[in-house]
Amino acid sequence: MGTGHGHGHGQAQGHAGGRHRWRLAVSFVLIGSFFVVELGYGLISGSLALMSDAGHMAADVVTLGAALVATKIAARPDTTGRRSYGSYRAEVFASLLAVLLMLGVAVYVVAEAIGRIGETAEVSSGPMLVVGALGLLVNLAALLLLRSGAGESLNVKGAYLEVVADTAGSVGVIVAGWLVAATGQALWDTVVALAIGAFVAVRALGLGRQVFAVLGQHVPEGMDAAAVAADLAAIDGVRGVHDLHLWTLTSGMNVATAHLVATDLADNHAVLDRARHLLSTRYGVAHATLQVEPADHQGCDELGW
Repeated sequence: MGTGHGHGHGQAQGHAGGRHRWRLAVSFVLIGSFFVVELGYGLISGSLALMSDAGHMAADVVTLGAALVATKIAARPDTTGRRSYGSYRAEVFASLLAVLLMLGVAVYVVAEAIGRIGETAEVSSGPMLVVGALGLLVNLAALLLLRSGAGESLNVKGAYLEVVADTAGSVGVIVAGWLVAATGQALWDTVVALAIGAFVAVRALGLGRQVFAVLGQHVPEGMDAAAVAADLAAIDGVRGVHDLHLWTLTSGMNVATAHLVATDLADNHAVLDRARHLLSTRYGVAHATLQVEPADHQGCDELGW
């Protein structure tokens, strides 16, 4: 029937998370080591702000560990024959774990802070200031490591936002310690803890929206499906486009499928090459499955989804 089928890989460079795995590993060691210190001093000082920040650190340790494992799983070749797209989605699920942990920590901190309102609490400001300052330095180092990868990988971004929340927590601990020392009022510890919890929750919800967009196979962020269809239809030898689907497999790996209706005199091989080149260079689609069909072909429009 004159149909053609093509797979376009273009200039894909693999999943973005794998390229930044070393950043995750170094950050994991930094955060994990400091978590033990902060938890101990949080228990000694009785500071809710300090213990909430230690909770963030614990979430960071789990998140960074999951992110590391996910990048390893994503790089494994499929030996079962059942995972036609490999295991790249493992990184997205690691990002979802980061969202859940961030929300869990935020809810716990807010609940504890509300429970302390009206109660008398003994809070030692000295350890709060010292540990808060050290935590800030550790978090800033991790932020510098993860920042460049956060723009490319949803997995790294989940870890990065966790560390952003921790950085805010460390600043909050320092502020709370200074206010407690200056005023003698332990209430400031509770107020700062509430602010940290709200900050973490907002960041978690933003990341969650991106994660569910990937899992829901939405059109990749920044890509317009109508514009893609119009550009494909404008290719020499193409008279129409239908059954166009665009989604993200994992960060850095966009996928597309489409049916291209060719003109009567079109060279199907040339149409495939032009479409593949367009999707790769203009839209960054790593994998394109394209079917070229003659204008009189019937049956493709019979599906209702």
